[in-house]
Amino acid sequence: MKLLSVLLFGFALACSNAGSGPELLSETSAADYNHSDKVGVVLESSDVSKAPTVEQEQQIIKTARLAFETKDVSETHKNLLALSQQYKGLVQNDNSGKSYNRIFRTMVVRIPTENFQSFIDGVSEGVSYFDQKEISRQDVSEEFVDLIARLKAKKELEKRYLELLQQANNVKEILEIERELSKIREEIEAKQGRLQFLQNRVSLSTINLDFYTLTSETGITQSYGQKMINSLKGGWDGISVFFLGILYLWPLFIFSLIVIFVLRKLLKRNKKKVN
Repeated sequence: MKLLSVLLFGFALACSNAGSGPELLSETSAADYNHSDKVGVVLESSDVSKAPTVEQEQQIIKTARLAFETKDVSETHKNLLALSQQYKGLVQNDNSGKSYNRIFRTMVVRIPTENFQSFIDGVSEGVSYFDQKEISRQDVSEEFVDLIARLKAKKELEKRYLELLQQANNVKEILEIERELSKIREEIEAKQGRLQFLQNRVSLSTINLDFYTLTSETGITQSYGQKMINSLKGGWDGISVFFLGILYLWPLFIFSLIVIFVLRKLLKRNKKKVN
């Protein structure tokens, strides 16, 4: 009732300003809009505090990161694509590459939350061990409820400002109210965007997959004798590369020999002239 009385009082002031002359409006407009700003603050704070509690199930964002070795990267990739299709998921990213001693592939799969554990179990089949296996669950229920309550309060506040806008009687009042409406709408859009983002993350879980196959022995599994053999092979390869590099420079050697031959001829002629 107090809130309604304040709102009616604002309407009454607006009507009284409409009945006064231009000079009276110019003298009282600042005071009136200070009052209207206070009304807006009262409306907003009152709505947030009195917003009904939103009762709903927990909102959990689930994510996972799995890294493992496989015998055949291509076959594993096909199996994961079939698995994601089976559980109604979508592949968000799919990259492949090759390093010194491994062929690898990385995938980011979005899976409906109700199929999250089933998909993880499907990936785990045939994997003897995981290099990395991280599963996290983030509870965003509190933020979810708070956003819904504040969004409802902002929309109610927007509605009441629209009612005030209909009662405005001059350009200045309209501009002041529209300025406040613009701020409120920006806040509504920001909260709606955040709410949609959370809904997307809650409804679709994110799973990062990193799998690879080794193409040569690594230093960890090599014995000391094998390292010596590899070093000797590497030394011979280095010498071979050195001599091959020299062969690439044969034009430079020929040019150097020609220059030396010409210089020697010139030096001999100069000596003969001196004598």
